[in-house]
Amino acid sequence: MKSLLALFALVALPVMAAEPTLYGRYEYIALPEIGGEVLKAKMDTGALTASLSAKDIETFTRDGEDWVRFRLATKDASNKVFEHKVARISKIKSRSDEDDEERDSSDVAKRPVVDLELCLGNVKRTVEVNLTDRSHFNYPLLIGAKALREFGAAVNPARRYTADKPDC
Repeated sequence: MKSLLALFALVALPVMAAEPTLYGRYEYIALPEIGGEVLKAKMDTGALTASLSAKDIETFTRDGEDWVRFRLATKDASNKVFEHKVARISKIKSRSDEDDEERDSSDVAKRPVVDLELCLGNVKRTVEVNLTDRSHFNYPLLIGAKALREFGAAVNPARRYTADKPDC
């Protein structure tokens, strides 16, 4: 009976997760697969997915698989064209559409999602990133909750650029 109680006590103990790394509301992130570009990113716990500012987004088929070609839509971006395999197509509903139940599903934006290596501080992870033109926003890269989990990150909105420049 004692051993059964001891076993139950071990099973009932909560598993201690590793403490998250604390980052600021804004951080520098390197994109090794996109010419090593370093972009200012907004760490946004309210967004689910990460978004990269891109233009001239064009999907195509290569060897029976979906691919996308695009250019970065950032202030100092070169005109270089990048190509990546499409992981999936995301359907994004704009916030203004959320309250309007009269709208139909055609108002949902469809964005190509690619798996991209991102470097934050000295941590490199592959995360899903959707491609959309964010050139009218202050930050060309948005890091959403899924990517924050991949990095084991927590965000302190009162801080900025806590991880310094990326070094992966």
